[in-house]
Parts: sequence; C-alpha cells; structure tokens
Amino acid sequence: MIPRFQHILIPLDFTEKSLPALDIAFELAVANRARVTLLHVIEAIHLDTDAELEQFYAKLEKRADAELERISQRFTTAGLPVDRKIRLGKRLAEIVNDAGERQADLIIMSSHKPDLERPRQTWATLSYQVSVLCPCPVLLVK
Repeated sequence: MIPRFQHILIPLDFTEKSLPALDIAFELAVANRARVTLLHVIEAIHLDTDAELEQFYAKLEKRADAELERISQRFTTAGLPVDRKIRLGKRLAEIVNDAGERQADLIIMSSHKPDLERPRQTWATLSYQVSVLCPCPVLLVK
C-alpha cells in the first residue's frame, strides 16, 4: 500500500458510536504505518472561570486522559506512534485547529446516517461541519 496517510487524527467522544471509526482508523494506520493522534475536546462553558469551574475541568481532563491512555494501547501494541491530546474549547474549532497545527493527512470520526426527510439536521452535525471546514480529507464512519 502506498503510504498516503502518514498522520491520522481521530477525534473521540468516548461513546460506543465512535468504536467503528476507531476500528477503521486502526486498520488504516496499520496499513500505512501512520502516526496517530487521539483527540478529545472538552466543551468549554464560556463564563469567567473560578476555582470550582477549574476543578470541574481538571476532573474531566483526568478522566479523558485515562480513557485516551487506554485506547492508545491498541496502537502502541501494533508499534504505531500515537499522541494523546486533550483540548478545551468549542469542539468544531478545536478539531479544525488541531488538524491544521498537526498537519493531519486524514481525519477519521464517527457520524450518523443522514435523515433524508430532514437534511438540515445532517448539515448541523459536528461531523459534517468538520468534513467541510478541515483542510485534509475526512472519513466519516456511519
């Protein structure tokens, strides 16, 4: 296989829905011997931060770090370089920014089957917005 994808970014929300995307990302990473970044974005509440809010974010970050560590073991065991990243902010902006900063070749993320009766709902989803705004190819796994 031609190693077209050298860096795969995988945004994760830790739901079961993201598991098929994670499986496909693993297969493509192994086939391309690609570097992988596992990204989790903690949605920020736009208020003035105080000690209580900072503790809340710290707790979420600690839990996310443990989950990313667990997920990364599969890639590490396969001999693939894997980075784990947690960002705080708006999910769309943080995914797009991370992809650009890291020069990702491919983003793989879960999506949903579009509702042809209500297409506007599809356009408003995070996965669709990422696919439109990111500078690299995006594989949406349904």
